[in-house]
Amino acid sequence: MELPKEKRKAINSKPSFLILYGKMKTGKSSLCAQIEDNLIIDLENGYDALDAMVVNGSTVKELCEIKRALDDEMKNNNGEKPYKYITIDNASRLESISMDYAIKLYQDTPMGKNYTGTDIRTLPNGAGYQYLRMAVENIIGWFKPCCETLVLVAHTKAKQIRLNSEEMEEVSIELIGKTADIMCGLADAIGYMYRKKNQTILSFKAGDSVLKGARTEYLRNKDFVVIESDEEGNLTFPQLKEVFR
Repeated sequence: MELPKEKRKAINSKPSFLILYGKMKTGKSSLCAQIEDNLIIDLENGYDALDAMVVNGSTVKELCEIKRALDDEMKNNNGEKPYKYITIDNASRLESISMDYAIKLYQDTPMGKNYTGTDIRTLPNGAGYQYLRMAVENIIGWFKPCCETLVLVAHTKAKQIRLNSEEMEEVSIELIGKTADIMCGLADAIGYMYRKKNQTILSFKAGDSVLKGARTEYLRNKDFVVIESDEEGNLTFPQLKEVFR
């Protein structure tokens, strides 16, 4: 093995895993429907009123079928990724439907081989949560190789954090326990969507009590006007292509 003697150029010019989150009804689905070459894995039938490239999945079994179809597509096209973007909408529903998979992961261990429960979270001392986190992380890992950028859509939640010996409230993604921290650690970019008058802003600016930011240079510490509405309620997407290149 030869050790490097100088800096190499950045390998990825765009995020491979992006979390897009905000309060309900801020336009997350409308935005995702506008992204070109984006397969949306809709876990809650939330795109029925939108023109979009959608496949529905309400169970882990159906997600497995989607994954197999993507793998077959890649195999038949010499490994070429079938989509530039794949969007999973949304994180809370993904966590919910992952319960059976988490139970299976636990049952595959020596200590869980005789487990017959239906909610892994009821294990003593919170031991079951690690299997739920593992299930969600594994599913995210299934789809990342099938696209250039995997997008996870999420809602917001507020959590208490300690900063400089003071308690404060931070806005984060709506997932249970440490799962949110793990997902955010895996993400190359975390964008927070919010409305300001007739505009919807997607922010990657770090530094306040809202969790957001990006490693990718063209997103880092920037705000983008991704949706704009006129007096009749017609929508345009001014800077959509600057984010989703």
